[in-house]
Amino acid sequence: MSTFRLLPVLAALLATGASADTLYFSAIPDEDETALVARFSKVAEYLEQELGVDVEFVPVKSYAASVTAFRNDQIQLAWFGGLTGVQARLMTPGARAIAQGVEDPTFITYFIANTATGLEPSDAFPEAAQGLSFTFGAQTSTSGRLMPDYWIREETGGAPEDFFSRVGFSGDHSQTLRLVASGAWDVGALNYAVYDKAVTEGAPEVETARVIWQTPPYPDYNWTIRGDVDDRFGEGFADKVQAALIAMDDPDLLASFPREGFIPAANDDYGPIETTARALDLIE
Repeated sequence: MSTFRLLPVLAALLATGASADTLYFSAIPDEDETALVARFSKVAEYLEQELGVDVEFVPVKSYAASVTAFRNDQIQLAWFGGLTGVQARLMTPGARAIAQGVEDPTFITYFIANTATGLEPSDAFPEAAQGLSFTFGAQTSTSGRLMPDYWIREETGGAPEDFFSRVGFSGDHSQTLRLVASGAWDVGALNYAVYDKAVTEGAPEVETARVIWQTPPYPDYNWTIRGDVDDRFGEGFADKVQAALIAMDDPDLLASFPREGFIPAANDDYGPIETTARALDLIE
């Protein structure tokens, strides 16, 4: 049976070497640990049944750690954001994006504001937020940093630090929602799916943190696999993993992402993310 290790295991994998019979995978920590446990323990079980090999989820502490683990072959498959996927593939020759959520080709970021600011929802960029405090999510998050950073610059003509009185990083989308709701930050940017899920679940944070603007769409999350998995698990294994992900249709499993389903993806789909990241000097 697949297992979910709650304690860090990357050092152990380095010391002992990954088992040739086990597919290790990870994901960017875009939500708190409880949510990640619920999501990816189920995914490990599903993949193990579909692929006929042991599958183990390896938790990581940061976005950067997920990229490093992939590059170092500590994991062979990962659920990345747009930017982390680009970073991982650039560092790992032969790696390729194989699947994305139905929603991911047209992903969006919500700008949310504490209700005490008086900011109201608008189709136009919230110029009235000038001088307020603002938090991104993780520093290499596509929806929590890269694209909101890009659109702030496009709409204001300057860096976020020039427009807002104070700029910070919460670490993940769930934390952004909590901090804006509490008033610790006036405005924040986060993954729209995390906010919509909070609304569906009746989370109290949505009472004091409202959506005031959303970015234009962009490509985001993706499953990326190393190029050498066929050598390890047999010819056609990468395609088999892709097929298993696309065939995932259990409503509860999909809702944990949340996604309607998964569709094929390719490296070229994320060209706009790479271009934007280079323009902001987030990758060389």
